[in-house]
Amino acid sequence: MKNKIDAFLDLVKERNGNEPEFLQAVEEVAETVIPYIVSQKIYSGKNILLRMVEPERVLMFRVPWVDDSGEIVVNRGYRIQMNSAIGPYKGGLRFHPSVNLSILKFLAFEQVFKNALTTLPMGGGKGGSDFDPKGKSDDEIMRFCHAFMAELCRHIGPNTDIPAGDIGVGGREIGFLFGMYKKLRNEFTGVLTGKGMSWGGSLIRPEATGYGTVYFAQSMLETKTDTLNGKTVVVSGSGNVAQYACEKSTQLGAKVVTLSDSSGYIYDEEGIDADKLAFVMDLKNVKRGRINEYVERYPSAKFFSGETPWSVKCDVALPCATQNELNEEQAKTLLSNGCKVISEGANMPSTPEAVHAFQAAKILYAPGKASNAGGVATSGLEMSQNSLRINWTREEVDERLKNIMSDIHDSCIQFGKQDDGYIDYVKGANIAGFVKVADAMLAQGVV
Repeated sequence: MKNKIDAFLDLVKERNGNEPEFLQAVEEVAETVIPYIVSQKIYSGKNILLRMVEPERVLMFRVPWVDDSGEIVVNRGYRIQMNSAIGPYKGGLRFHPSVNLSILKFLAFEQVFKNALTTLPMGGGKGGSDFDPKGKSDDEIMRFCHAFMAELCRHIGPNTDIPAGDIGVGGREIGFLFGMYKKLRNEFTGVLTGKGMSWGGSLIRPEATGYGTVYFAQSMLETKTDTLNGKTVVVSGSGNVAQYACEKSTQLGAKVVTLSDSSGYIYDEEGIDADKLAFVMDLKNVKRGRINEYVERYPSAKFFSGETPWSVKCDVALPCATQNELNEEQAKTLLSNGCKVISEGANMPSTPEAVHAFQAAKILYAPGKASNAGGVATSGLEMSQNSLRINWTREEVDERLKNIMSDIHDSCIQFGKQDDGYIDYVKGANIAGFVKVADAMLAQGVV
């Protein structure tokens, strides 16, 4: 079996040698899915996984725009349309200086499995630009978004490809992008998700990824007849996902003690309650400030410059910042400090070595493709509301989100439960997602 996996990975490396993040994502899937493929005659000789790792379409384009000083700036724009076997491409747009083909292909590949796990009819895609919104004026961001959409609009549509937000792309950016799409196409359709409530958005969408990550952690704990109530939780990040993971954890009776950004992390032993979280939301979402300003408002808290929060003792860890933010050494520190639950809010935040450490310890560990699927699930619900020209209530959307996360958890158990009772959520998520997409690809022939 190892020879089969190595041969497959060698071929993928030969074609994508300079894309480490993408190769990491493929390897993690191949290790669990190839043994399953070999055991199922229906997939024999069809090269299904090889077809899955090859994007259906890769779009790359220049984005020229004018900054406030009148200088012409040129950024790169991307859209990876990875797989449309079960529905139109669906996945976010990321605006960040680190954006490149490797990162977007890894995100698009993960998105294929994540979207399949939601049970909603959505294929996988991802896109974005190396544009950095930090330090830019609203007018500069508007001009960039309009220039970006002027090209992207040729390749997307409500039945073709429906982008959403991601790092660097929030409600403001979605608004500017949608405005230009509507103008150029002369149509008001649900082509973007994450829209404002007054023009086609869905209640719970901003909260969905963070909420879903916590709902998944709660489902894992229930397999041990336990709950989040009374648990100490460490959260990384301080953006949208981290904020709402903090909020939902607190609502379920846990105490969140950390948040972070690229400058470092804050530790509040007393817990980040609703009032303190409101301060963080204003700081990060409105004032665009840094997390170290938290300790100026709450002097009993501590700020650790340039560090990550994984040395803090906790029961539950929610990595909600970015890819590969948690390495093997930090994973072992978490384990030695008594952490029993990891639910990933970010995409691939744990390195392969960290994942292996969690699995070896047989703790409750959920990969992002399962535990952070709540965001795209609610985007799918937004698409449904747009198509029906209706709006569901907050309670209706939240209930649907809970049910979807519960169904994803059940799928992971179906394919990931081991003989000794341990649930390998990585294996479960990978195989469950693969089966849905692979069966659709088989039914549609060699296309």
